[in-house]
Amino acid sequence: MTTDVRIVTCSSSATVSPDCAGQVVVSGSYGGEYNAWHAAKWGIRGVILSDAGVGKNNAGTKGLPYLDLVGLPAATADANTCHIADGDDILAHGIISHINAAAERIGVRVGQTVQQSADLMRGAPIITAELSTISGGKRYLISANSGEPKVICLDAAPMLEAADAGAIAITGSHAALFRGQSDNVIRPGLTGVFFSDASVGKDNAGILRLADLDKRGIPAGTASAASAAIGDSRDIYENGILSYVNASAARRGASPGMTVKACVGQLIELARKS
Repeated sequence: MTTDVRIVTCSSSATVSPDCAGQVVVSGSYGGEYNAWHAAKWGIRGVILSDAGVGKNNAGTKGLPYLDLVGLPAATADANTCHIADGDDILAHGIISHINAAAERIGVRVGQTVQQSADLMRGAPIITAELSTISGGKRYLISANSGEPKVICLDAAPMLEAADAGAIAITGSHAALFRGQSDNVIRPGLTGVFFSDASVGKDNAGILRLADLDKRGIPAGTASAASAAIGDSRDIYENGILSYVNASAARRGASPGMTVKACVGQLIELARKS
């Protein structure tokens, strides 16, 4: 093991920076291809992410075989053992749930603590190979009819822009708060916003943003990660089943068991009447 190799924690793979080159990253992000790419592009030795309960189409762990293509050791922590969106908590409390072949070759195993696995990754080589193109991380305009809020799908919530104010947004992101604290990820005021519940996880970490958005009166809900793939905003819009809604959404008729698409239609109808 190289003694000067650090284990760097972050709340999101999007915040991994050039300073992380040559280190091991423990990221609070779910283990999809988009987040795996964001972490790995800086030339690191290994990465551990949250499995977000795995969910539909194994969306919470798809980044692991993706990183095998370049030989980068990667693993996910069981979301029921640690807080998604909090790299510090994942490192302190997480238990490994899934690994890729590159991680297995250096001794990483399912059932290890994240700390044990990250320590093993410190001895891995730096991977600088060119990463394959990914399909996630896009925006889609669903509708923009006169007299109605526009409806947009965003594969990642931080892609929201000031011009999206008043829209109904369906994001591919989890509904966790970074490190469990209020943040400004949802900057514009929205008519409604939807997320994946990331299988909820330890201490309800995957849905904490719903109550936080209530403070601003923004209707919000989560789709069950089993009903729609985390990271895929269009799948959440088309196929997502609401698992949790906040009080602002409930006052507008939203409830668990509704489809996300039906709830969006209901918010549009209310906006037409207002």
